[in-house]
Amino acid sequence: MTIRVLLADDQALLRSAFRVLVDSEADMEVVGEASDGAEAVRLTRQQQADVVLMDIRMPGTDGLQATRLISADPALAHVRVVILTTFEVDDYVVQALRAGASGFLGKGSEPDELLSAIRIAAGGEALLSPVATKGLIARFLAQGAADDDRDPARAGRLDALTGREREVLVQVAGGHSNDEIAERLEVSPLTVKTHVNRAMAKLGARDRAQLVVIAYESGLVRPRMD
Repeated sequence: MTIRVLLADDQALLRSAFRVLVDSEADMEVVGEASDGAEAVRLTRQQQADVVLMDIRMPGTDGLQATRLISADPALAHVRVVILTTFEVDDYVVQALRAGASGFLGKGSEPDELLSAIRIAAGGEALLSPVATKGLIARFLAQGAADDDRDPARAGRLDALTGREREVLVQVAGGHSNDEIAERLEVSPLTVKTHVNRAMAKLGARDRAQLVVIAYESGLVRPRMD
């Protein structure tokens, strides 16, 4: 099955570089390019994209609003948004994750990291967490804590989870795959997958990235600042 990729960035040169890279792979193809968020949403619907590589800072409708619009559309429930970011300045990353993004990747990442991220996002198996980004998700979440508008009842949402589902959620928040979680908890990968799916259903999470956000926002997992 070919992964249909949409590129959303206001820099034409960067889009061209990504297109050459993506189209060089047998299992994926670029189905469209957008220079702003509104165009990204329109083309996502029109071209039936599977994964959107989304820049945050674009003219008009930015990547954050575009991510919200894609995530809120039931017809696009299968679409996964990967935020392209420069970690030093993109304070909106945590908002993008809350808005429904499946993860984020640095614009300076190696080509194989970008291709792997697309495949991971399309498969929905794990949060996008190459070695360089694992700790940064927690840092961005901690960064947003000072002025966030969290619902005090959010922690109570975890009451719907069983003890084992909470254990699995902690492991998911650590960026671990189903196989890694299975080994840690001494259960089968299929059992882990079942717990993850049930947790997503109970918490209303789109994917594993949203589970991570909920785990931090609810206080189940504390941000690491080291």
